[in-house]
Amino acid sequence: MIDKQPSCDDVFEPALLPVAEAQKRLFAALPRTNQFETKTIDQALGRVLAGDVVSPINVPSQTNSAMDGYAINAGSIPPSGERALSLIGTAWAGQPYAGQVRIGEVVRIFTGAVMPQGTDTVVIQEHVRVEEPYVYIDSAELVGKNVRHTGEDIESGQVVLKKGHQMQAADIGMLASLGISQVSLVKRLKVAFFTTGDELVSLDEHVQGAVLAPGMLFDSNRYTLAALLERAGVDAIDIGIVRDSEEETRNALLHASNVADLIITSGGVSAGDADYVTRAFHDLGAVSFWKLAMRPGRPLAFGFIKDSAFFGLPGNPVAVMVTFLEFVQPAIKYMYGMHSVLPMAIPAICQSKLKKSPGRVEYQRGVMHVNDGGQLVVESTGKQGAGRLSSMSNANCLIIIDADCSQVQPGDVVKIQPFHGLLGG
Repeated sequence: MIDKQPSCDDVFEPALLPVAEAQKRLFAALPRTNQFETKTIDQALGRVLAGDVVSPINVPSQTNSAMDGYAINAGSIPPSGERALSLIGTAWAGQPYAGQVRIGEVVRIFTGAVMPQGTDTVVIQEHVRVEEPYVYIDSAELVGKNVRHTGEDIESGQVVLKKGHQMQAADIGMLASLGISQVSLVKRLKVAFFTTGDELVSLDEHVQGAVLAPGMLFDSNRYTLAALLERAGVDAIDIGIVRDSEEETRNALLHASNVADLIITSGGVSAGDADYVTRAFHDLGAVSFWKLAMRPGRPLAFGFIKDSAFFGLPGNPVAVMVTFLEFVQPAIKYMYGMHSVLPMAIPAICQSKLKKSPGRVEYQRGVMHVNDGGQLVVESTGKQGAGRLSSMSNANCLIIIDADCSQVQPGDVVKIQPFHGLLGG
């Protein structure tokens, strides 16, 4: 009887590590980077803060008007009917009214202008009747209405952004409003990557339109990884294509470990005669896990080569993307010290009938949208082969089917992970 090696076609293999356990091992093993640098805020978009940011001022810095209208002392509001108040001046944004306002007096005020001394309420211009030199208000006005108080938004000394926060456009605008021009950021990780295989042809070696030689394939995985790494906010080092040679593979891994914080390879991590990445990694590195209970992506290796974290991704194009989204991207976020690192999973109503073999978590490709009834729904992109890169290109989310589930019927609620479009950035 033939002693068969485990393969991706196996329905169930007890030795496979569950995804959740693999993620626990991943985060337990990974270091947080301790390399920081100071940059101006216009260079901070998408970067991760290396420390808390504290406001040096109150926002607003002074109590001011939230609307165009008339500033009064609340004691001027009549108990019933109307009251005529004497108009004594104007407060502009940037040009405060310098005098004292007493009961029975009113100052014309514009949005953002500092509240004059003695006032605590703004009556919007639509709620008054003006017959100069008098302004008439009525008893319906509310005390303290339409006023923004000192420190109402942000107080001096308040932590406005926490260490590990990834900077967004609104954050940069807020820091500018506080007079903060520089922040301390986590240095970008250096990530070296390469693909493996004698059959691969790089686009920079190929004349567009020319016919490939029999058995040759365009190297799509390297371009996919480059794009994913750019979006992940790292400094990517493209080592290129490494041919099916144990010596060349070892040399590439050793070189990568000397120049990068993290190494990613694609292909060569299964149990075949030409899977030299597996051999080299087991020889050179410290292996944390190798085979996972997931599909696609079962032959996923993780560990360390010297001080560099290593991910050996499968060679199938879809498996490369799925394992990157489920493991490599969370690892990068974790190393940056970010707070939320795992992909967001949200419920959606499935509109397709889905099947899978039990025993492994399956990540099928889907298209999500909000239907006319306001419900988030998802449907399959169709055939789910790990080599069908079009299934990822046509998708905007992954449909997660748990290991113990064998099928999903239309109308069932499933978990989805958006990776672009709605909620996916």
